Parts: sequence; C-alpha cells; structure tokens
Amino acid sequence: MSKGVAITGMGIISSIGNTVEENLQSLIDKKPGISKIKKIDTIHKDVIRVGEIDMDNVELGHLLNLSENNNYSRTALLAEIAAKEAIKNANIKNINQYKTGFISATSVGGMDMTEKYYYSYFDAKEKRKYIDAHSLGNGTSKIAKKLGINGFVTTISTACSSATNAIMLGARMIKSGKLDRVIVGGADCLSKFTINGFKTLMILSEVDCKPFDENRTGLNLGEAAAFLVLESDEIVKSESKNILAYVSGYANANDAFHQTASSENGDGATLAMKKALELANLSPNEIDYINAHGTATPNNDSSESKAILRVFENNVPNFSSTKGYTGHTLAAAGAIEAVYSVLALQNNLVFPNLNFEIPIVATNLTPVTEVLRKDINHVLSNSFGFGGNCSTLIFSKES
Repeated sequence: MSKGVAITGMGIISSIGNTVEENLQSLIDKKPGISKIKKIDTIHKDVIRVGEIDMDNVELGHLLNLSENNNYSRTALLAEIAAKEAIKNANIKNINQYKTGFISATSVGGMDMTEKYYYSYFDAKEKRKYIDAHSLGNGTSKIAKKLGINGFVTTISTACSSATNAIMLGARMIKSGKLDRVIVGGADCLSKFTINGFKTLMILSEVDCKPFDENRTGLNLGEAAAFLVLESDEIVKSESKNILAYVSGYANANDAFHQTASSENGDGATLAMKKALELANLSPNEIDYINAHGTATPNNDSSESKAILRVFENNVPNFSSTKGYTGHTLAAAGAIEAVYSVLALQNNLVFPNLNFEIPIVATNLTPVTEVLRKDINHVLSNSFGFGGNCSTLIFSKES
C-alpha cells in the first residue's frame, strides 16, 4: 500500500504578500501586485508591467540576518525566506530527525547578479563572489546548509513547470520510502535577461495581463518563492501533525512540439491532467477547482483551454488563473499556485481570474471572476514549461 503524502507546512513571498496570510488576504481582496518596474535598470521599465516584490536585496538580507558581505542572488534570498516560513509553519524542531530532503526549482538562478556585475568582474575583485552564485544549484546548496538539511538535496529546472516537478519528485520519494520528509518548491527573481528574452519572443504585455480573454496581449513577468513541507503518514501519525492537504495526484508529460510553444490542441497538457487524475483515482467530475497555468499569451490560453475541454468535456469545473495577481513567476509558478490551491481547499474558495472580459471564441470558456465560496475537496493545478514540459498536480483534503 503506497504511503500518503501530506502537506504540513507552507511558505511564500510574492508581489501580493510576504507571508501565506498576506497572500491569502490579497487574493480575497482582489488586490494584484502588478506595477511598472522599479528595481531593475532596463529600457523596458516604463513599457511593460511586472509582479515585483517591494523590497531590495539589502532589505531581504536583513530579514535573514545575513552579513553585508554575502553573495546571495535575489532568487536565493527569496527562496530562503519562503523555505523558513514553511518549516516554521510545519512546526519542525529537528530537521534531521527523519530522512529529510530539499528539492528547489529555479530557472533564473543567480543571473540577476551576474548581469549586474558582468562588466566589473575584471576590475572589481570584490564582485567576483557572485560568479559562484550564478549556477542554479548554488542557492539550493546555501539554503539546505542554512536549514541544516544533510540528506538528499537537488535542483530542478524545467522552465515554468520546475516547481511543480519539484513537488512531484518529493511526493514520489516519500511514496517510495526513500525520504520521510521533503521541503519542495521554487524561486525566481526578475532579471534583465528574462525580461529581454520574453520581450524578444513578443509575449510580454504592456498592460495588466488578461488570462483566458479573447483580447489577451501577453504575460506579465513576476518574481516569487514558495515552498511546501511534505511528510509521510508515519511522521503525521507519530507527531499528530496538522495536515493542510494531501498531494493526491501528479503527472508529467511532453508535447514534443516546439521549444517555446504548446501544441495547438494541448496534447501534453491533456495527458498530464489525465494521468494525474488516474494516479489520484479520481474522475474528472470530482475536481472542484482548476488553478490553470493561464499565462495570458495567445498560445498558452488557447492550448490549455482545448486541453481542459478534452479532459472535462461538457462538465468543466470552476477554473481561474491567479497570474493576474502575481505575474508569471516562471520556475516558482508551480509552487506559488500549489500554495494557492491548498488555500482554496482550506478556505473553500475559488480565487478570481482578474481582468477577464470576453471568452476565447474558439473554446467559449469563462473563468471565475469574483471570489467564489463553495465546498472544495479536490483542486487540480497546471504548470506548462518551455520545451513542452507539462505537469499537473492534484491537491485533496484530508480524507
């Protein structure tokens, strides 16, 4: 009999709040965190809109009691804040009492500091410390060390499905008995590199994004970090842990279609949702809410809409994208929306899809646009990355 995978703690920092409670309140109040760029010197700062966290790196470092000589990237700063909140929320006193792992996801890594000091490295020796912080695994290693985790530690980077795959890997390792507890999630900060890259792809919006709207013009980039604590049934029972929700289903599939676009009919997305439902032993009509990937790009929203119709046919559950609040936080998105999915379960709420006006003509699906209160037992959350990497998670209440 497979082991259950309980979520016992969560932590998050995003443009709509520095804690889980602050994020929940912003979601309920329909208070987005989208604005003009303030902290990055880019020619696009007065053109595009982003989900930027209202603290600079010095302020974030103070929250973590770091020395001024630290070489943390912004991604690592955000990740450590969220991971520590998750561990505190899970009431963990001895991190290595059980077989514990740390799986962190990122795509930006330390490139925000590399691009800032790239032309200074030859002359300013004191800035060379950020070269070590460039790699994706550097922040993961730093945080694992700070948390005292001496077990399994790894980094996942599969573009926008990274954190979802981190959660999935953590759940699989608990089910297989390789680990008893895993801190899983992801983080990404804003950087000139990603802004310029998405601008080159011509998918950045100059206004607040409009997921699933016929007249959507593209995404808003965002920065954030979120982590969840996953624990086995044995830990839950022995310590009488408070269970926030269960990871009941998960799956990863691939469109094998294009480097940066989803297939027209959402083949990978369809397969991921179907396989996650199969693993959770749920039928489509048992899903109460879909937290959609919903990036507000023409390609994604059309492809995802068609995939949802293929899976749920004429019984599409309430769905929404929360990226109108935070922007698209890239590798962190799956963890951010995992936290929001658990909050939906805990509070019996469907969070609204901001800025929606007109359904996509080809699919005619209308997301929830106001806070909706209803009984929620199962939430399906989608994350689709470049390279066709499609992942789905299902979260369920304690049975």
